[in-house]
This record gives sequence, C-alpha cells and structure tokens, in this order.
Amino acid sequence: MRGDGMGGDGMGGHGVGGGDLLSPAARRLCDAMTAGFPRPGDAAALRAAAVPGRPGPPVASVSDAVAAGVPVRIYDPAPGSGGRPLVVFLHGGGWVMCGLDTHDATCRSLASASGAVVVSADYRLAPENPWPAAPDDALTVLLWARAQALALGCDPGRLVVAGDSSGGNLAAVTALRAPELLAGQLMFYPPLDASMDSASADTYAEGYFHTAAHMAWYWDQYGGDPAHPHVSPLRAADLSGLPPALIVLADCDVLRDEGLAYGRRLAAAGVDCTVQLHPGVFHGFLGLPLPAGAAALRAAARWVAAQGVAGRPDPGRGDPGPGDPDRVDPGLGDPDRGDPPALRA
Repeated sequence: MRGDGMGGDGMGGHGVGGGDLLSPAARRLCDAMTAGFPRPGDAAALRAAAVPGRPGPPVASVSDAVAAGVPVRIYDPAPGSGGRPLVVFLHGGGWVMCGLDTHDATCRSLASASGAVVVSADYRLAPENPWPAAPDDALTVLLWARAQALALGCDPGRLVVAGDSSGGNLAAVTALRAPELLAGQLMFYPPLDASMDSASADTYAEGYFHTAAHMAWYWDQYGGDPAHPHVSPLRAADLSGLPPALIVLADCDVLRDEGLAYGRRLAAAGVDCTVQLHPGVFHGFLGLPLPAGAAALRAAARWVAAQGVAGRPDPGRGDPGPGDPDRVDPGLGDPDRGDPPALRA
C-alpha cells in the first residue's frame, strides 16, 4: 500500500444514478488499496501497511540530519546555489503512521520540480506522543530551517510550510503559530476540523479508501481539545495576517468540504488563497500513478517557486489573470496535461 495518505475499508462509492464519482483508473487503485488496508483500531497494523510506493526522481543531494532534536531529511536539487525557496514538509498518515521513507518520493518530486530545498520532518507520532507533540516538532523544525536557510543556499524570506493530509493540518497550525516567518503555506487535502461536520464527510464516508471511521479514529489518537485552533484550524477566530495559501483537494474525499471552507475563510480574512479541486480522485492521490497527482505536484512546485518573489504569478499556468473573487479562471491550468483550474480567492 502507498504510504502517502490514509486508508479505509468499505466498497461502493457510486454517485447519483449509479455512476461512479471516481475515474476508472482511480477506482481501480482505490479498490486495490482498500482491499489491503487495515481497519481503524490497530496502530501497529496501520504502520505496517504504510510502506513507500514508487521511487521519486533523483535529487543531487539527499541527507539526514537532526533539527533541534527532530530527525529531518534534506533534499537539495542544486547544492551551491543561493536565494532559493525553502520548504518544511510535514508528512501525512493520520498523525499515527508514515515518516521520512513513505514520503520520500513526494519530497524528491517537490524539490526537483520547484528548485527549492525541502526539509522533511520526522515528527513524533500519536498515540504514544499525543497533541501537542506533532505541532511542537513542526514548529521546532520550521525555526531550525529558517536559522539554517542561508547555509542551505536559501532565502529565509522564501520559507514555505507544506504537508499532506494530517501534515496539511500541521502546516496550517504552524502558519497560525508563526505567520510572520512564512512566505506561504501549502496544504494537500488537510483535516481541519475534528468535528467532521460536513456534507463530504457523509457523502464519502465509505468506498473512497480514506473512510470517515478511519478519520474519526485518527482524531481520537491525536488528542487535544477539538475546539482549539491548533487542533482544528478551521475553528480559529481570526485568520487575518496569515501567509499566502495553496489548498489542494480531492473531490471524492471525506475532508473536501473542510478544505473548501478554510479557503473561503482565508479569503474572507484577506489572505491570498488559491484552492485547486481535482475531480475523480480520492484522498492520497498526490503520490499515486494518476494524471491528477502529477498535475497537482507540478502546480504546487510552480507555486512554491513563486513565493517571496515580487510579481508572484498564480499557481496555475501562465501570467496572473484578473483574479475575480470566487471565479474559475479559464486561463489557468493546462487541460492537456491534466492541470486543474485554480479557484482564486
């Protein structure tokens, strides 16, 4: 099974009129992954199932280090360069599983495509280390990376925090805790509200690999007060002053509506926010052999490369467009390559 995400049981997953909401290729992957993924309740079994997938692209320098007590892996696509963006990446896995190896391919792809140095954090996992261990480790690595930026050939003013799934939650929380240190926040299908009170949590509760039952169990293992904004960022009272955000979502995902709601709230607070919604795919698609996964990584890499640069373009393809609120700009994205339109906030 792929480690870049979380899984679930349950089959089905058909839309109105009996049509499947997943693409045929995504449905085949979803069913194959579901068949081999444990039910919630056994952390050891889930960790055993979360193994690395396909290898990522070559990167000039990959090295392990320790960031103020937290193990990290550093991906440098062009040693000796300077002024580059610096990404602190926080892996997914329900705060319970996964690590540096499961997300190695994703970090390699992001570093290679963006030109950024990527620092992947091996934060402490629940339930052995419940909240706030993971967000504290994330902040520790962010502060370490910023202090090391020049030595890594990066511009400390181009620091981005990124993560997928539960790591996307940690990225959002880190941005809430240290907005002044960041040029951007990148979140792939993040869980943002422990209440799971959304239409997508019901619609995609089963049959799309990452089930509502798994997500609820992950939240239980993670701990913390569900109403605290550093647990549930969607419940933060004030989102103004946060760094620019790119939120990448799967349409057939329990967590879809939380991401959409967070994007709308960021926009309402005056934050430069873009949401990219990929139809026909499920939670964890970023690391899968699907066109949407490659397109999402390309768009994210362009966005990362633009952070902290004057005249920053949209994360879609091409020059900045009119940017009307709540509008799909047909000039963004590259349909021939599977790039999605960007919903500009």
